[in-house]
This record gives sequence, structure tokens and C-alpha cells, in this order.
Amino acid sequence: MASDNYSGSDIVVLKGLEAVRMRPGMYIGSTGTRGLHHLIWEILDNGIDEHLAGFCSRIDVTLKKDGGIEIADHGRGVPVDLHPTEHIPAVRVVYTILHAGGKFSNSIYKVAGGLHGVGASVVNALSKKMTVEVRRDGKIYRDEYENGGQPTVKLENGLLPVVGKCAKNDTGTKVLFYPDDTIFETVEFKPEIIAKHLKESAFLNKGLLLNFKDEINGTETKYYEEDGIKSYINYLVKTGARDNEGFRTLIPEPVYIEGTSGDIEVEVAFTYTNSYTEQINSYCNRINVVDGGTLVTGFKSGLTGVMNKYARELGVLKEKDENFDGKDIRNGIVAIVSIKHPNPQFEGQTKTKLGNNDAKQAVEDVFTDEVTHYFDKNLEELRPSLTIH
Repeated sequence: MASDNYSGSDIVVLKGLEAVRMRPGMYIGSTGTRGLHHLIWEILDNGIDEHLAGFCSRIDVTLKKDGGIEIADHGRGVPVDLHPTEHIPAVRVVYTILHAGGKFSNSIYKVAGGLHGVGASVVNALSKKMTVEVRRDGKIYRDEYENGGQPTVKLENGLLPVVGKCAKNDTGTKVLFYPDDTIFETVEFKPEIIAKHLKESAFLNKGLLLNFKDEINGTETKYYEEDGIKSYINYLVKTGARDNEGFRTLIPEPVYIEGTSGDIEVEVAFTYTNSYTEQINSYCNRINVVDGGTLVTGFKSGLTGVMNKYARELGVLKEKDENFDGKDIRNGIVAIVSIKHPNPQFEGQTKTKLGNNDAKQAVEDVFTDEVTHYFDKNLEELRPSLTIH
């Protein structure tokens, strides 16, 4: 039973990373398998953001034999110089202080998946041990943490000691961490979950090599896709055909369009199948927003408008007929909607839904304009999807 004596001494102030350890679900969604693997995605996103900025073409992910995860990008390397206000190395700021990072500055990242500045520090807070190694300017720096982000490396004049040398063009950041088994329901990473996510990330990041080494099972797999989300559609269709007998597409090739509205870049790829279900995967800054949001709303609105327009031009809909319902139009569709947004507003740190209203308008405008041009050129091969649905 709660006490009647409620005073200032009962107000608990959580400092540093304590809040993350006290309420991990607020930051990673859960302490189950999904939350555990979300730790990987947070660190991986930082490397992908370097790729989006044009500074990284390869990321190596290693599942260690002892259960740890190592993620090494070949980007610019997290800064190691003295932070002007915190008076510790900038890399330590990033990994120990919430809401600290380069994602808040448009001069560093035009678009980025990790925008809250909490990803790296949250992973550290929920790990029993973490090592961060930075390669910059021909030097190698290493910082180490334990028990939820407590630094163990002694600074020299406020800076990290140099632990080695490397070529000046050999830059990047390598993070090795071990999740805290007192927080998570399980700390056993699933190779199949990691592999699926890396394959998906390769489709969404043309020109980025993702190398996955599984030391537990002794395997190594490289993921690299040149045709981006168009190849992703073909992969999803192939997977559907494997899992469902008789599953097939109704048009020869996926429709692919791209364009820009204001500062928002839009990519859409889709095809139609003989299924009665719809599958729409949505991404913002290469982050899978599994619950969709405004970018999916924009796609659905644009698709409904365009399909009804051509249904009338083809005579499928007569003048007296009502427009097709959006759900009917989306029967059998397999689609990917991917945008790059300079200031996305995700719902929650786990980024499962996008809330920007301008994203809806951008997707609808770009889709309507570009797919209209595409349909005008390829109407005959698209006729089956326009007449069946």
C-alpha cells in the first residue's frame, strides 16, 4: 500500500544512462528478442547514415563466438577531439550521453535514420560491456565501458590515448557490445534475424556492401544490391511464390518511379499478384517504419486516384459507376515506399511510424506525376492489373 507521506525526498532523479536501464522498453520497445536485436539496428543505422552522407561503402557485422556483436563501418569515424562543453572526448559524449550526436546538425547529415541522438548511448546503457574503436587521421583510438556505460579507459589530458596506427585513408568506427543479461529476457542473437535485416538493408542502400560473419556457425555472407528496391520487389515475389503454390505476378516487371518534392526524395516500386492480400513495406531514411504512417497514406491516396483515372479511360468504369475503393485497388499489390526526409518525425525511439504531414503530400505528388508518365508509356503491359482490380 502506498504511503501517505509523499514529499520531495520521494522524487527520484535518474542521472546519466540510469533512466534507460530502469525503463528500457521506452527506448528499444521491449526486452525480448525484438528489443535485443534492435540494439544491433541502432549501431548499424549509424554506419548506414555515413553511407547516406557519401562516406561509407562497407559495413561488417560479426556475431562473435562468445555472444557479442561487432559492427564496423568504414565511414569517417566518430570525432575523438575534446568536446567544447562536456570537456571529454566527443566519442565518449556520443556513447554515454543521451541526445548527443551529429544527427542534429544538417551540415553533417542531410538525411539520417538515427535522429534522436540516443541510439549509441542506449546500446551502451543496456550492455554489460562495450568497446568502441575509432580510426581517424592515421591513428586508432579505443574507449571501453562496462556495467551500463561506465567508462574504464583513463583519459590523457582529457583525450583518449592512441592505441595504434593505421593508413590515413583507413577510417571508420567499430563497436563491440555484449547485452546485459540482467535486463534482457534472452541475450542470444538469432543469425537468421540478422541476415534478414542485412539483406533488406542492402536492397535499400544501393552501393553498400554489408558483410555478415557468423563465428558461431562458421559462415560468412555478403549482401550487395545494385538495383535497389526494384530488386527487393522481385525478391518478395519470389519468396511469395516459394511459400504459396500458384502465386504469380500479373505484370512482367515491377513498376519503379522516383522523384523529389521539396527536400523529400521519393522512391516507389510495386507489382500486382494474383493474391487477395496487400503487402506495403515502408521506409524513411532507410529505416523500416513497420506501422507505416503518412508516407503510406500518401502512396495509397496517389494509387487510388491514378488507378481510378485509368480504369475510366480504359472503360472498366462507366460514367455512372462509382470509383473503385482503395482496398479493392490494393488487392494483390506488393509495394515498397521509400523516402529520404531531412527532418522525419518518428513516433517513438524505435521508429515504427512516420508522422510528417509533408511526407504524405510529397509521396502522393511524386507518385501521381511519375506513375502517370510511366502508365502512358507502358499501358498495354499494365492492362491486366488495371482491369482485374
